[in-house]
Amino acid sequence: MRLSDHPQRRYNPLSDEWVLVSPHRTKRPWQGQVEKPTLDGLPAHDPSCYLCPRNERAGGVNNPDYDGVFVFPNDFAALLDDSPDEKMEENGLLTAETEKGRCEVLCFSPRHDLTLPRMESAAVQQVIRVWRERYLELGSADGISYVQIFENRGSVMGCSNPHPHGQIWATQRLPDLPAREDRMQRARRAERGTCLLCDYVALELDKGERIIFQNESFVALVPFWAVWPFEAMILPKRHIPSLEFFSDDEIADFADALKRMGTRYDNLFLTSFPYSMGFHQKPTKFSSAADLLAQEAAWHFHVHYYPPLLRSATVRKFMVGYELLAMPQRDITAESAAQRLRSLSENHYLNETV
Repeated sequence: MRLSDHPQRRYNPLSDEWVLVSPHRTKRPWQGQVEKPTLDGLPAHDPSCYLCPRNERAGGVNNPDYDGVFVFPNDFAALLDDSPDEKMEENGLLTAETEKGRCEVLCFSPRHDLTLPRMESAAVQQVIRVWRERYLELGSADGISYVQIFENRGSVMGCSNPHPHGQIWATQRLPDLPAREDRMQRARRAERGTCLLCDYVALELDKGERIIFQNESFVALVPFWAVWPFEAMILPKRHIPSLEFFSDDEIADFADALKRMGTRYDNLFLTSFPYSMGFHQKPTKFSSAADLLAQEAAWHFHVHYYPPLLRSATVRKFMVGYELLAMPQRDITAESAAQRLRSLSENHYLNETV
């Protein structure tokens, strides 16, 4: 099958969904909406930023004069941990139930002008260690089943503040997308006795055409079933169910992978590349010792990057029409996207000397 020439659909075994790929459309001219490029040249401290040290947040709370990673409860949390337990159901058509949880904000650095790829490796490793601490602490709380760690970067992704930060939402129930991945990974383990993503990593490393880069512990790739133009994943080479199981060497290698992925993204269009990025890892609640073992055997930690930019720093992909009503569609193949990302420098464009 000639994947580079003809319309095709590709299956995502992790989500049990399909994506339509139309490589013959890549020469289509663009006359649609363009976005303003993300601006660089930010100050190290912005007196008007509610995430910078010493500045005031909502409700008159002042941030401490922090010098590393800073975590605090989200002032506008989407979930509350003291909601009453209630449920509504009418004729199997109108169903609602209380969802409890906790939402936190995690500032990666006190520096307003930095991003993960431009931070020192030691600082990124500290972020990873705090992510692990919050995953374990929130996940051990009564009534919490899943901890979702994520970062929205860039105003086009709805991030109104450029200060380097991410969020952590801990939920009472397993959300839809992790639940689907849980089902598919458990099914693979039950049917074949192997880990879905261990098998996938081995296959991709053997083929090589969708690999962006790799280090001792991790591989970055454009998944075969990618939906977004420059979508990517970072996966550990060994079977790791969650952040809990990272060794010190793997934390260092993960920091390296996050920095290298972010640098290649920024260098693609010479802009602070917008994306939504997040981790999928094993749920934090289990029904029995056997269920815990099944979770750890099935779940393989991984990072999803969903960036919207398509042709330049000002042209983005929209999910409309057929994609909203039928199935996702993309023009550029995963192989072409990987080749473009693979060819980029790992020296950040803002560090280049003139």
